[in-house]
Amino acid sequence: MINLTTAFRLIRIQRVLLRYGLDEFVFAMHLFRPLRFFTFLSPSYWMGKRKGPRGERIRRALEDLGPIFVKFGQILSTRQDLLPPDIGEELSQLQDNVPPFAEDLARQIIEKSLAVPIEDVFSDFSPSPLASASVAQVHTATLRTGEDVVVKVLRPGIAKIIHSDVALLYTLAELANKYWDEAKRLKPLEVVKEFDHTIHDELDLVREAANASQLRRNFEDSDQLYVPEVYWDYTRQGVMVMERIYGTPIGRIDELKEQGVDLKLLAERGVEIFFAQVFRDNFFHADMHPGNIFASESGQYIAVDFGIMGSVTVADQRYLAENFLAFFQRDYRRVAQLHIESGWVPKETRVDEFESAIRAVCEPIFEKPLKEISYGNLLLRLFQTARRFDMEVQPQLVLLQKTLLNIEGLGRQLYPDLDLWQTAKPYLETWYKNRMGPKATFNKLKEHLPIMGEKLPELPEMAYKVLSDVANGDLELKWTSQQLEEIKQQMAKNHRKNIYAICGGSLIISAAVILGLDGFSPLMLGDAPVVTWVLGGLGGLLLFNAME
Repeated sequence: MINLTTAFRLIRIQRVLLRYGLDEFVFAMHLFRPLRFFTFLSPSYWMGKRKGPRGERIRRALEDLGPIFVKFGQILSTRQDLLPPDIGEELSQLQDNVPPFAEDLARQIIEKSLAVPIEDVFSDFSPSPLASASVAQVHTATLRTGEDVVVKVLRPGIAKIIHSDVALLYTLAELANKYWDEAKRLKPLEVVKEFDHTIHDELDLVREAANASQLRRNFEDSDQLYVPEVYWDYTRQGVMVMERIYGTPIGRIDELKEQGVDLKLLAERGVEIFFAQVFRDNFFHADMHPGNIFASESGQYIAVDFGIMGSVTVADQRYLAENFLAFFQRDYRRVAQLHIESGWVPKETRVDEFESAIRAVCEPIFEKPLKEISYGNLLLRLFQTARRFDMEVQPQLVLLQKTLLNIEGLGRQLYPDLDLWQTAKPYLETWYKNRMGPKATFNKLKEHLPIMGEKLPELPEMAYKVLSDVANGDLELKWTSQQLEEIKQQMAKNHRKNIYAICGGSLIISAAVILGLDGFSPLMLGDAPVVTWVLGGLGGLLLFNAME
Protein backbone atom coordinates (compact mmCIF):
# COMPACT_ATOMS: atom_id res chain seq x y z
CA MET A 1 0.00 0.00 0.00
CA ILE A 2 1.42 3.41 -1.03
CA ASN A 3 1.32 5.96 1.80
CA LEU A 4 0.33 9.59 1.27
CA THR A 5 3.90 10.97 1.33
CA THR A 6 5.07 8.45 -1.27
CA ALA A 7 2.01 9.13 -3.43
CA PHE A 8 2.77 12.88 -3.49
CA ARG A 9 6.43 12.11 -4.33
CA LEU A 10 5.33 9.88 -7.22
CA ILE A 11 3.06 12.66 -8.44
CA ARG A 12 6.04 15.04 -8.38
CA ILE A 13 8.09 12.55 -10.40
CA GLN A 14 5.31 12.41 -12.98
CA ARG A 15 5.20 16.23 -13.13
CA VAL A 16 8.98 16.38 -13.70
CA LEU A 17 8.74 13.77 -16.45
CA LEU A 18 5.94 15.74 -18.09
CA ARG A 19 7.89 18.99 -17.75
CA TYR A 20 10.65 17.51 -19.87
CA GLY A 21 8.24 16.08 -22.42
CA LEU A 22 8.56 12.50 -21.18
CA ASP A 23 4.83 11.78 -21.05
CA GLU A 24 5.40 8.78 -23.34
CA PHE A 25 7.20 7.13 -20.43
CA VAL A 26 4.41 7.98 -18.01
CA PHE A 27 1.81 6.40 -20.30
CA ALA A 28 3.98 3.46 -21.37
CA MET A 29 5.32 2.43 -17.94
CA HIS A 30 3.07 0.26 -15.82
CA LEU A 31 4.96 1.56 -12.79
CA PHE A 32 2.77 4.67 -12.78
CA ARG A 33 -0.50 2.89 -13.51
CA PRO A 34 -1.91 3.42 -9.97
CA LEU A 35 -1.40 7.20 -10.28
CA ARG A 36 -1.81 7.73 -14.02
CA PHE A 37 -5.06 9.64 -13.63
CA PHE A 38 -3.11 12.46 -11.90
CA THR A 39 -1.35 13.11 -15.22
CA PHE A 40 -4.30 14.98 -16.63
CA LEU A 41 -4.40 17.25 -13.55
CA SER A 42 -0.82 18.41 -14.15
CA PRO A 43 -0.37 21.82 -15.84
CA SER A 44 2.82 20.46 -17.42
CA TYR A 45 0.78 18.03 -19.50
CA TRP A 46 -1.22 20.83 -21.12
CA MET A 47 1.66 23.34 -21.50
CA GLY A 48 3.53 21.44 -24.17
CA LYS A 49 6.85 19.60 -24.31
CA ARG A 50 10.43 20.73 -23.94
CA LYS A 51 12.76 20.38 -26.91
CA GLY A 52 15.81 18.18 -27.22
CA PRO A 53 16.75 14.47 -27.62
CA ARG A 54 15.00 12.12 -25.21
CA GLY A 55 18.28 10.99 -23.61
CA GLU A 56 19.14 14.59 -22.76
CA ARG A 57 15.62 15.20 -21.41
CA ILE A 58 15.84 12.11 -19.19
CA ARG A 59 19.23 13.24 -17.84
CA ARG A 60 17.89 16.71 -17.07
CA ALA A 61 14.80 15.21 -15.39
CA LEU A 62 17.01 13.10 -13.08
CA GLU A 63 19.09 16.14 -12.22
CA ASP A 64 15.87 18.02 -11.42
CA LEU A 65 14.65 15.19 -9.15
CA GLY A 66 17.66 15.55 -6.88
CA PRO A 67 21.09 14.15 -6.02
CA ILE A 68 19.94 10.66 -5.07
CA PHE A 69 18.29 10.19 -8.46
CA VAL A 70 21.45 11.51 -10.11
CA LYS A 71 23.50 8.87 -8.30
CA PHE A 72 20.97 6.18 -9.18
CA GLY A 73 21.17 7.30 -12.82
CA GLN A 74 24.95 6.99 -12.65
CA ILE A 75 24.63 3.41 -11.38
CA LEU A 76 21.97 2.64 -14.01
CA SER A 77 24.30 3.94 -16.74
CA THR A 78 26.58 0.98 -16.00
CA ARG A 79 23.76 -1.34 -17.13
CA GLN A 80 23.56 -0.01 -20.67
CA ASP A 81 22.50 -3.46 -21.87
CA LEU A 82 19.12 -2.59 -20.34
CA LEU A 83 18.90 0.80 -22.05
CA PRO A 84 18.69 2.14 -25.59
CA PRO A 85 22.13 3.48 -26.66
CA ASP A 86 21.06 7.15 -26.74
CA ILE A 87 19.76 7.00 -23.15
CA GLY A 88 22.71 4.99 -21.83
CA GLU A 89 25.27 7.40 -23.28
CA GLU A 90 23.43 10.43 -21.88
CA LEU A 91 23.13 8.91 -18.38
CA SER A 92 26.87 8.31 -18.35
CA GLN A 93 27.29 12.11 -18.53
CA LEU A 94 25.44 12.69 -15.26
CA GLN A 95 27.60 14.86 -13.00
CA ASP A 96 27.29 15.06 -9.25
CA ASN A 97 27.45 18.88 -9.16
CA VAL A 98 25.46 20.41 -6.31
CA PRO A 99 25.57 24.01 -5.00
CA PRO A 100 27.71 24.25 -1.83
CA PHE A 101 26.22 24.81 1.59
CA ALA A 102 27.24 27.80 3.72
CA GLU A 103 30.67 28.06 5.33
CA ASP A 104 29.22 28.66 8.81
CA LEU A 105 27.34 25.34 8.58
CA ALA A 106 30.56 23.55 7.59
CA ARG A 107 32.40 25.12 10.55
CA GLN A 108 29.58 24.13 12.93
CA ILE A 109 29.65 20.50 11.75
CA ILE A 110 33.45 20.31 12.07
CA GLU A 111 33.53 21.86 15.55
CA LYS A 112 30.66 19.68 16.76
CA SER A 113 32.32 16.52 15.42
CA LEU A 114 35.79 17.30 16.79
CA ALA A 115 34.48 18.93 20.00
CA VAL A 116 37.03 21.75 19.71
CA PRO A 117 37.13 25.19 18.04
CA ILE A 118 38.22 24.94 14.42
CA GLU A 119 41.20 27.22 15.11
CA ASP A 120 42.61 24.64 17.55
CA VAL A 121 43.02 22.15 14.69
CA PHE A 122 43.69 24.25 11.58
CA SER A 123 45.99 27.24 11.21
CA ASP A 124 44.19 28.01 7.95
CA PHE A 125 40.74 26.94 6.69
CA SER A 126 39.37 27.92 3.26
CA PRO A 127 35.75 29.14 3.48
CA SER A 128 35.09 28.35 -0.20
CA PRO A 129 34.79 24.62 -0.89
CA LEU A 130 37.21 23.00 -3.32
CA ALA A 131 34.41 20.68 -4.52
CA SER A 132 30.75 20.16 -3.72
CA ALA A 133 28.75 16.97 -4.33
CA SER A 134 25.44 15.46 -3.29
CA VAL A 135 26.60 13.84 -0.04
CA ALA A 136 29.50 16.04 1.08
CA GLN A 137 31.75 18.96 0.18
CA VAL A 138 35.50 19.43 0.50
CA HIS A 139 37.49 22.38 1.93
CA THR A 140 41.24 22.89 1.86
CA ALA A 141 43.04 23.60 5.12
CA THR A 142 46.41 23.52 6.88
CA LEU A 143 46.92 21.69 10.17
CA ARG A 144 48.56 23.56 13.02
CA THR A 145 51.46 21.11 12.61
CA GLY A 146 51.98 22.43 9.04
CA GLU A 147 50.55 19.68 6.80
CA ASP A 148 48.30 20.66 3.87
CA VAL A 149 45.04 18.72 4.08
CA VAL A 150 41.52 18.50 2.68
CA VAL A 151 38.50 18.39 4.98
CA LYS A 152 35.44 16.48 3.79
CA VAL A 153 32.18 17.46 5.52
CA LEU A 154 28.81 15.69 5.21
CA ARG A 155 25.87 17.82 4.09
CA PRO A 156 23.51 18.75 6.93
CA GLY A 157 20.29 16.71 6.85
CA ILE A 158 21.51 14.49 4.00
CA ALA A 159 20.72 11.24 5.87
CA LYS A 160 17.01 12.11 6.05
CA ILE A 161 16.89 13.03 2.34
CA ILE A 162 18.62 9.79 1.34
CA HIS A 163 16.33 7.69 3.54
CA SER A 164 13.25 9.27 1.95
CA ASP A 165 14.42 8.94 -1.66
CA VAL A 166 15.72 5.39 -1.25
CA ALA A 167 12.38 4.39 0.29
CA LEU A 168 10.73 5.78 -2.84
CA LEU A 169 13.08 3.76 -5.06
CA TYR A 170 12.02 0.64 -3.15
CA THR A 171 8.39 1.56 -3.84
CA LEU A 172 9.14 1.94 -7.55
CA ALA A 173 10.97 -1.41 -7.54
CA GLU A 174 7.98 -3.10 -5.89
CA LEU A 175 5.66 -1.57 -8.51
CA ALA A 176 8.05 -2.86 -11.18
CA ASN A 177 7.84 -6.36 -9.72
CA LYS A 178 4.06 -6.13 -9.83
CA TYR A 179 3.53 -4.62 -13.28
CA TRP A 180 6.71 -5.26 -15.31
CA ASP A 181 7.23 -8.55 -17.14
CA GLU A 182 11.02 -8.17 -17.15
CA ALA A 183 11.24 -7.70 -13.37
CA LYS A 184 11.95 -11.35 -12.57
CA ARG A 185 15.06 -11.36 -14.73
CA LEU A 186 16.31 -7.83 -14.02
CA LYS A 187 15.71 -7.94 -10.25
CA PRO A 188 14.86 -4.26 -9.59
CA LEU A 189 14.58 -4.84 -5.82
CA GLU A 190 18.06 -6.35 -5.69
CA VAL A 191 19.49 -3.48 -7.75
CA VAL A 192 17.89 -0.90 -5.44
CA LYS A 193 19.13 -2.84 -2.40
CA GLU A 194 22.68 -2.73 -3.78
CA PHE A 195 22.31 1.02 -4.38
CA ASP A 196 20.90 1.45 -0.85
CA HIS A 197 23.94 -0.29 0.60
CA THR A 198 26.32 1.83 -1.50
CA ILE A 199 24.73 5.20 -0.77
CA HIS A 200 24.44 4.56 2.98
CA ASP A 201 28.12 3.60 3.11
CA GLU A 202 28.89 7.11 1.85
CA LEU A 203 27.20 8.60 4.92
CA ASP A 204 29.94 7.26 7.22
CA LEU A 205 33.22 9.07 6.59
CA VAL A 206 35.01 6.81 9.08
CA ARG A 207 34.21 3.92 6.73
CA GLU A 208 35.52 5.92 3.77
CA ALA A 209 38.70 6.70 5.69
CA ALA A 210 39.12 3.01 6.48
CA ASN A 211 38.69 2.23 2.77
CA ALA A 212 41.41 4.73 1.93
CA SER A 213 43.76 3.25 4.53
CA GLN A 214 43.22 -0.27 3.19
CA LEU A 215 43.82 0.77 -0.42
CA ARG A 216 46.90 2.75 0.64
CA ARG A 217 48.25 -0.36 2.37
CA ASN A 218 47.54 -2.52 -0.71
CA PHE A 219 49.62 -0.19 -2.91
CA GLU A 220 52.27 0.77 -0.37
CA ASP A 221 55.59 1.62 -2.09
CA SER A 222 53.90 1.16 -5.50
CA ASP A 223 54.93 3.37 -8.43
CA GLN A 224 51.51 2.75 -10.05
CA LEU A 225 49.04 4.23 -7.55
CA TYR A 226 49.33 6.69 -4.69
CA VAL A 227 46.63 6.97 -2.00
CA PRO A 228 46.70 9.99 0.36
CA GLU A 229 47.18 9.51 4.09
CA VAL A 230 44.24 9.72 6.51
CA TYR A 231 44.62 11.85 9.65
CA TRP A 232 42.68 9.67 12.08
CA ASP A 233 42.90 12.10 15.01
CA TYR A 234 40.59 14.47 13.12
CA THR A 235 38.29 11.97 11.41
CA ARG A 236 34.74 11.31 12.59
CA GLN A 237 31.52 10.00 11.02
CA GLY A 238 30.65 13.45 9.63
CA VAL A 239 34.19 14.80 9.03
CA MET A 240 37.28 13.32 7.38
CA VAL A 241 40.73 14.92 7.13
CA MET A 242 43.19 13.62 4.54
CA GLU A 243 46.52 14.59 3.04
CA ARG A 244 46.10 17.11 0.22
CA ILE A 245 47.45 15.79 -3.08
CA TYR A 246 48.80 17.77 -6.01
CA GLY A 247 48.47 16.36 -9.50
CA THR A 248 46.91 16.91 -12.89
CA PRO A 249 43.33 15.72 -13.43
CA ILE A 250 43.53 12.69 -15.68
CA GLY A 251 41.17 14.23 -18.22
CA ARG A 252 43.53 17.12 -19.04
CA ILE A 253 45.46 15.31 -21.77
CA ASP A 254 47.22 18.40 -23.16
CA GLU A 255 48.64 19.32 -19.74
CA LEU A 256 49.90 15.75 -19.23
CA LYS A 257 51.62 15.88 -22.64
CA GLU A 258 53.27 19.20 -21.76
CA GLN A 259 54.64 17.60 -18.58
CA GLY A 260 56.15 14.78 -20.63
CA VAL A 261 53.98 12.03 -19.10
CA ASP A 262 54.09 8.77 -21.07
CA LEU A 263 50.38 8.42 -21.94
CA LYS A 264 50.74 4.83 -23.24
CA LEU A 265 52.33 3.76 -19.95
CA LEU A 266 49.68 5.67 -18.00
CA ALA A 267 46.86 3.94 -19.92
CA GLU A 268 48.40 0.50 -19.38
CA ARG A 269 48.97 1.19 -15.69
CA GLY A 270 45.28 2.03 -15.28
CA VAL A 271 44.34 -1.43 -16.59
CA GLU A 272 46.95 -3.13 -14.41
CA ILE A 273 45.74 -1.25 -11.31
CA PHE A 274 42.16 -2.34 -11.98
CA PHE A 275 43.02 -6.02 -12.35
CA ALA A 276 45.35 -5.91 -9.35
CA GLN A 277 42.56 -4.47 -7.21
CA VAL A 278 39.99 -7.02 -8.40
CA PHE A 279 42.04 -10.23 -8.57
CA ARG A 280 45.00 -9.66 -6.26
CA ASP A 281 43.31 -7.72 -3.45
CA ASN A 282 39.58 -8.32 -4.09
CA PHE A 283 39.07 -4.69 -3.06
CA PHE A 284 38.66 -2.07 -5.77
CA HIS A 285 37.93 1.63 -6.15
CA ALA A 286 34.48 1.59 -7.77
CA ASP A 287 34.19 5.29 -8.63
CA MET A 288 37.18 5.78 -10.93
CA HIS A 289 35.80 8.53 -13.15
CA PRO A 290 38.16 11.33 -14.30
CA GLY A 291 37.09 13.65 -11.47
CA ASN A 292 38.51 11.24 -8.89
CA ILE A 293 41.79 10.37 -10.64
CA PHE A 294 44.92 12.51 -10.96
CA ALA A 295 48.39 11.87 -12.34
CA SER A 296 51.81 12.98 -11.13
CA GLU A 297 54.56 14.14 -13.49
CA SER A 298 56.21 10.73 -13.08
CA GLY A 299 53.11 8.99 -14.46
CA GLN A 300 51.83 7.70 -11.12
CA TYR A 301 48.06 7.61 -10.57
CA ILE A 302 46.66 9.43 -7.53
CA ALA A 303 43.19 8.45 -6.31
CA VAL A 304 40.70 10.35 -4.17
CA ASP A 305 37.10 9.78 -2.95
CA PHE A 306 36.86 6.29 -1.46
CA GLY A 307 33.18 6.27 -0.56
CA ILE A 308 32.32 3.55 -3.09
CA MET A 309 34.51 0.47 -2.96
CA GLY A 310 33.70 -2.96 -4.35
CA SER A 311 34.54 -6.61 -3.87
CA VAL A 312 33.31 -9.92 -5.27
CA THR A 313 33.02 -13.40 -3.82
CA VAL A 314 35.88 -15.86 -4.34
CA ALA A 315 33.60 -17.92 -6.59
CA ASP A 316 32.69 -14.91 -8.75
CA GLN A 317 36.35 -13.90 -8.82
CA ARG A 318 37.34 -17.30 -10.21
CA TYR A 319 34.51 -17.35 -12.77
CA LEU A 320 35.41 -13.83 -13.92
CA ALA A 321 39.07 -14.74 -14.38
CA GLU A 322 38.18 -17.90 -16.31
CA ASN A 323 35.70 -15.93 -18.44
CA PHE A 324 38.30 -13.32 -19.33
CA LEU A 325 40.87 -15.97 -20.24
CA ALA A 326 38.33 -17.91 -22.30
CA PHE A 327 37.51 -14.72 -24.22
CA PHE A 328 41.22 -14.14 -24.89
CA GLN A 329 41.45 -17.65 -26.37
CA ARG A 330 38.08 -17.32 -28.20
CA ASP A 331 36.92 -20.44 -26.37
CA TYR A 332 33.22 -19.58 -26.61
CA ARG A 333 32.06 -22.99 -25.41
CA ARG A 334 33.95 -22.50 -22.16
CA VAL A 335 32.40 -19.04 -21.77
CA ALA A 336 28.93 -20.57 -22.20
CA GLN A 337 29.69 -23.36 -19.72
CA LEU A 338 31.01 -20.88 -17.13
CA HIS A 339 27.85 -18.78 -17.34
CA ILE A 340 25.74 -21.90 -16.74
CA GLU A 341 27.97 -23.29 -13.96
CA SER A 342 27.95 -19.96 -12.12
CA GLY A 343 24.15 -19.75 -12.27
CA TRP A 344 24.23 -16.52 -14.30
CA VAL A 345 21.99 -18.23 -16.85
CA PRO A 346 19.50 -21.06 -16.10
CA LYS A 347 20.89 -24.57 -15.69
CA GLU A 348 18.64 -25.94 -18.44
CA THR A 349 20.23 -23.63 -21.07
CA ARG A 350 21.65 -25.58 -24.01
CA VAL A 351 25.40 -25.02 -24.13
CA ASP A 352 25.64 -25.32 -27.92
CA GLU A 353 22.95 -22.69 -28.53
CA PHE A 354 24.47 -20.26 -26.04
CA GLU A 355 27.96 -20.87 -27.48
CA SER A 356 26.69 -20.12 -31.00
CA ALA A 357 25.08 -16.86 -29.86
CA ILE A 358 28.28 -15.73 -28.11
CA ARG A 359 30.37 -16.56 -31.19
CA ALA A 360 28.03 -14.52 -33.40
CA VAL A 361 28.66 -11.47 -31.18
CA CYS A 362 32.41 -11.86 -30.68
CA GLU A 363 33.83 -12.99 -34.01
CA PRO A 364 32.93 -9.86 -36.04
CA ILE A 365 34.38 -7.66 -33.29
CA PHE A 366 37.66 -9.56 -32.93
CA GLU A 367 38.33 -9.18 -36.66
CA LYS A 368 38.60 -5.39 -36.29
CA PRO A 369 41.87 -3.50 -35.61
CA LEU A 370 42.64 -3.39 -31.89
CA LYS A 371 42.10 0.34 -31.57
CA GLU A 372 38.55 -0.04 -32.93
CA ILE A 373 37.55 -2.74 -30.43
CA SER A 374 35.64 -1.54 -27.39
CA TYR A 375 35.54 -4.35 -24.87
CA GLY A 376 33.09 -2.36 -22.79
CA ASN A 377 30.68 -2.36 -25.73
CA LEU A 378 31.48 -6.04 -26.33
CA LEU A 379 30.36 -6.83 -22.78
CA LEU A 380 27.18 -4.83 -23.28
CA ARG A 381 26.37 -6.72 -26.49
CA LEU A 382 27.02 -10.01 -24.72
CA PHE A 383 24.60 -9.00 -21.96
CA GLN A 384 22.00 -8.14 -24.59
CA THR A 385 22.51 -11.56 -26.18
CA ALA A 386 22.27 -13.28 -22.80
CA ARG A 387 18.85 -11.68 -22.25
CA ARG A 388 17.50 -14.18 -24.80
CA PHE A 389 18.70 -16.95 -22.48
CA ASP A 390 17.13 -15.37 -19.36
CA MET A 391 20.42 -14.22 -17.89
CA GLU A 392 19.63 -12.54 -14.58
CA VAL A 393 21.17 -9.31 -13.36
CA GLN A 394 24.03 -9.95 -10.93
CA PRO A 395 23.81 -6.99 -8.52
CA GLN A 396 27.17 -7.83 -6.95
CA LEU A 397 28.84 -7.30 -10.36
CA VAL A 398 27.24 -3.94 -11.18
CA LEU A 399 30.07 -1.91 -9.59
CA LEU A 400 32.67 -4.11 -11.29
CA GLN A 401 31.08 -3.56 -14.71
CA LYS A 402 30.90 0.19 -14.09
CA THR A 403 34.57 0.32 -13.07
CA LEU A 404 35.70 -1.71 -16.08
CA LEU A 405 33.82 0.60 -18.46
CA ASN A 406 35.38 3.64 -16.74
CA ILE A 407 38.87 2.17 -16.95
CA GLU A 408 38.61 1.32 -20.65
CA GLY A 409 37.15 4.73 -21.47
CA LEU A 410 39.90 6.43 -19.48
CA GLY A 411 42.62 4.31 -21.08
CA ARG A 412 41.37 4.95 -24.61
CA GLN A 413 41.18 8.67 -23.87
CA LEU A 414 44.86 8.64 -22.87
CA TYR A 415 46.05 6.26 -25.60
CA PRO A 416 43.56 5.40 -28.38
CA ASP A 417 45.52 2.29 -29.48
CA LEU A 418 45.30 0.73 -25.99
CA ASP A 419 44.82 -3.04 -26.16
CA LEU A 420 43.04 -3.61 -22.87
CA TRP A 421 43.08 -7.39 -22.96
CA GLN A 422 46.69 -7.81 -24.06
CA THR A 423 47.64 -5.59 -21.13
CA ALA A 424 45.53 -7.62 -18.72
CA LYS A 425 46.18 -11.13 -20.06
CA PRO A 426 49.66 -11.73 -18.54
CA TYR A 427 48.40 -10.56 -15.16
CA LEU A 428 45.35 -12.84 -15.30
CA GLU A 429 47.38 -15.86 -16.43
CA THR A 430 49.79 -15.36 -13.54
CA TRP A 431 46.88 -14.98 -11.11
CA TYR A 432 45.18 -18.13 -12.40
CA LYS A 433 48.40 -20.13 -12.16
CA ASN A 434 48.98 -18.95 -8.59
CA ARG A 435 45.40 -19.69 -7.51
CA MET A 436 44.57 -22.88 -9.43
CA GLY A 437 47.87 -24.58 -10.27
CA PRO A 438 50.25 -26.86 -8.30
CA LYS A 439 51.84 -23.82 -6.66
CA ALA A 440 48.44 -22.80 -5.30
CA THR A 441 47.87 -26.30 -3.89
CA PHE A 442 51.27 -26.24 -2.20
CA ASN A 443 50.62 -22.75 -0.74
CA LYS A 444 47.24 -23.85 0.65
CA LEU A 445 48.85 -26.92 2.19
CA LYS A 446 51.60 -24.77 3.73
CA GLU A 447 48.97 -22.33 5.04
CA HIS A 448 47.03 -25.12 6.78
CA LEU A 449 50.06 -27.00 8.12
CA PRO A 450 49.96 -25.31 11.58
CA ILE A 451 46.31 -26.33 12.06
CA MET A 452 47.02 -29.83 10.75
CA GLY A 453 49.99 -30.12 13.11
CA GLU A 454 47.80 -29.08 16.02
CA LYS A 455 45.18 -31.73 15.21
CA LEU A 456 47.63 -34.52 14.28
CA PRO A 457 48.14 -35.87 17.85
CA GLU A 458 44.35 -36.35 18.17
CA LEU A 459 44.04 -38.51 15.02
CA PRO A 460 45.08 -41.94 16.55
CA GLU A 461 42.54 -41.60 19.37
CA MET A 462 39.80 -40.51 16.94
CA ALA A 463 40.58 -43.41 14.59
CA TYR A 464 40.52 -45.89 17.52
CA LYS A 465 37.10 -44.59 18.64
CA VAL A 466 35.61 -44.95 15.14
CA LEU A 467 36.97 -48.50 14.73
CA SER A 468 35.76 -49.43 18.22
CA ASP A 469 32.24 -48.17 17.44
CA VAL A 470 32.23 -50.17 14.19
CA ALA A 471 33.30 -53.35 16.01
CA ASN A 472 30.61 -52.89 18.67
CA GLY A 473 27.89 -51.93 16.17
CA ASP A 474 27.52 -48.49 17.74
CA LEU A 475 28.49 -46.41 14.71
CA GLU A 476 25.71 -44.09 13.56
CA LEU A 477 25.74 -42.14 10.33
CA LYS A 478 23.88 -38.83 10.57
CA TRP A 479 23.28 -37.27 7.19
CA THR A 480 20.60 -34.69 6.63
CA SER A 481 19.87 -32.69 3.54
CA GLN A 482 16.87 -31.58 1.57
CA GLN A 483 17.71 -34.01 -1.24
CA LEU A 484 18.06 -36.89 1.21
CA GLU A 485 14.71 -36.11 2.81
CA GLU A 486 13.08 -36.03 -0.62
CA ILE A 487 14.64 -39.41 -1.48
CA LYS A 488 13.45 -40.91 1.83
CA GLN A 489 9.92 -39.61 1.25
CA GLN A 490 9.89 -40.99 -2.29
CA MET A 491 11.16 -44.38 -1.07
CA ALA A 492 8.46 -44.48 1.61
CA LYS A 493 5.83 -43.57 -0.99
CA ASN A 494 7.06 -46.29 -3.35
CA HIS A 495 7.10 -48.79 -0.48
CA ARG A 496 3.45 -48.02 0.32
CA LYS A 497 2.52 -48.40 -3.34
CA ASN A 498 4.19 -51.83 -3.46
CA ILE A 499 2.28 -52.96 -0.38
CA TYR A 500 -0.98 -51.68 -1.86
CA ALA A 501 -0.28 -53.51 -5.12
CA ILE A 502 0.56 -56.81 -3.40
CA CYS A 503 -2.45 -56.67 -1.07
CA GLY A 504 -4.80 -55.56 -3.83
CA GLY A 505 -3.65 -58.30 -6.17
CA SER A 506 -3.96 -60.90 -3.40
CA LEU A 507 -7.55 -59.87 -2.59
CA ILE A 508 -8.60 -60.01 -6.24
CA ILE A 509 -7.02 -63.44 -6.65
CA SER A 510 -8.73 -64.60 -3.46
CA ALA A 511 -12.06 -63.36 -4.76
CA ALA A 512 -11.53 -65.26 -8.01
CA VAL A 513 -10.62 -68.48 -6.17
CA ILE A 514 -13.67 -68.21 -3.88
CA LEU A 515 -15.92 -67.61 -6.87
CA GLY A 516 -14.64 -70.84 -8.45
CA LEU A 517 -15.22 -73.04 -5.38
CA ASP A 518 -18.06 -75.52 -5.64
CA GLY A 519 -20.73 -75.33 -3.00
CA PHE A 520 -19.81 -71.86 -1.80
CA SER A 521 -23.15 -70.07 -2.09
CA PRO A 522 -24.08 -68.15 1.09
CA LEU A 523 -25.19 -64.52 0.68
CA MET A 524 -25.46 -64.56 -3.11
CA LEU A 525 -25.61 -61.17 -4.86
CA GLY A 526 -26.61 -61.89 -8.43
CA ASP A 527 -24.59 -64.89 -9.55
CA ALA A 528 -21.71 -64.30 -7.08
CA PRO A 529 -21.38 -64.45 -3.31
CA VAL A 530 -21.14 -61.08 -1.47
CA VAL A 531 -17.68 -61.92 -0.10
CA THR A 532 -16.23 -61.95 -3.63
CA TRP A 533 -17.63 -58.46 -4.26
CA VAL A 534 -16.09 -57.19 -1.03
CA LEU A 535 -12.67 -58.78 -1.66
CA GLY A 536 -12.62 -57.71 -5.30
CA GLY A 537 -13.67 -54.13 -4.44
CA LEU A 538 -11.01 -53.75 -1.75
CA GLY A 539 -8.40 -55.22 -4.07
CA GLY A 540 -9.35 -52.83 -6.87
CA LEU A 541 -9.20 -49.84 -4.48
CA LEU A 542 -5.72 -50.81 -3.29
CA LEU A 543 -4.49 -51.27 -6.85
CA PHE A 544 -5.89 -47.85 -7.79
CA ASN A 545 -3.94 -46.25 -4.89
CA ALA A 546 -0.81 -48.07 -5.98
CA MET A 547 -1.07 -46.61 -9.48
CA GLU A 548 -1.51 -42.93 -8.38
